[in-house]
Amino acid sequence: MSYKTILVHVDHSAHAPARIALAARIAADNNAHLIGAAMTGISRFIYHGATVDLARTVLAAQVDVLVDKANDALARFDAIAGAIAGLSFERRLVHDDAAGALVQQARYADLVVVSQFDRDDPVARLDSELPAYVMLNSACPLLVVPYANAAATFGEHALVAWDESLPASRAVANSLPLLRRARKTTLAVFNAGDEPRLAGADIALYLARHDVNVEVRAGETNIDVGNALLSLAADLGADLMVMGGYGHTRFREVLLGGATQTVLAAMTIPVLMSH
Repeated sequence: MSYKTILVHVDHSAHAPARIALAARIAADNNAHLIGAAMTGISRFIYHGATVDLARTVLAAQVDVLVDKANDALARFDAIAGAIAGLSFERRLVHDDAAGALVQQARYADLVVVSQFDRDDPVARLDSELPAYVMLNSACPLLVVPYANAAATFGEHALVAWDESLPASRAVANSLPLLRRARKTTLAVFNAGDEPRLAGADIALYLARHDVNVEVRAGETNIDVGNALLSLAADLGADLMVMGGYGHTRFREVLLGGATQTVLAAMTIPVLMSH
């Protein structure tokens, strides 16, 4: 298994170059096709079935401005992706809001790459729940790149959070292309008690059969699991975290599980999540 289509969110954020560069690197490592998608921010539902020609309304000038901004962002994507020799890539200009477009485009991708929400970034403030919304509404995994990346490397030492849940199982399976490349993978199990299946032996064997160099680290914690994972990642010097994403959406409201919310808010290394 390897990733063959990777989708990366393209915008004018100060964090976009790092996000695009990491997506391009993963695409190159997997001989995958990279798609950079930039959105105008105008919902596609305004266009679909509309009885009004937007080109003939007072909105026309504003639409042109939004299209120009998206194309400028795509030019930056072209420059970053084009610097990698032999990389297959394409740009996409999408008339939609970022969250809706990424969820729709993710149906045809193996991995989606976005940035962590940064409250000091004026572009990110337009949709503070973008990473969580895309994760909860996509079948493919989401790689979230931190705005303050503490790791100089990527994917050399992966930390996998395991609790035997369906989201955790999906995250493990969806991260195999990355885990197989990792020099080391640590499987973290917290508060397993006397339940042998939760202790990680079965999933460690599964990973070993996929040629993943894995070791199990089981232990007890008195703090919440999200902070325990972040602390362990720092202690180990991990440069990638893999975990299940928990929560649900109600209309466009996002309700997250405790560990998921904590990691998305305080992460300092890239995190791959599956719901």
